[in-house]
Amino acid sequence: MSRARRRLLQGVLAGLISGPAAAQCSPQIAELVWDGGGARFRVEIADSNEERARGLMFRERMASGAGMLFIYDHPQRVAFWMKNTLIPLDMLFMDEQGRVRHIAREARPKDESPIPGGDAIRYVLEINGGLAGKLGIPEGAALKHPALDPTQAAAPCR
Repeated sequence: MSRARRRLLQGVLAGLISGPAAAQCSPQIAELVWDGGGARFRVEIADSNEERARGLMFRERMASGAGMLFIYDHPQRVAFWMKNTLIPLDMLFMDEQGRVRHIAREARPKDESPIPGGDAIRYVLEINGGLAGKLGIPEGAALKHPALDPTQAAAPCR
């Protein structure tokens, strides 16, 4: 995809989220920033064991500007699977500073194979499959979200 087309797509997705929630750091918005780009997603938060276990299972669709942000109490080794998940997903695994350390692209629906995210992972953002590539989200991108400790965050909320 051309750089111009990628920028247009980023603009369209950013435009899906407007008003006060887009202008400030909000728990419902996960913003990713990197050199030359950025993207915002309206997210549901999964920060309990029950919510993380359920994730996006049984959903038949998800809006292109939406996602789910998994928040762990401390950095740890994580692995996901797609059992009972009906839509393909991209999974962005992030460290305590909110830096994307690994991207699992186009995870297959209903697949029970483990999808390892790596060690010392604190946050995982699930978005529609293929979207990370279309938007050009790279490893090293930084998450901007109020769940991150602003003294440690690569992209702190201000």
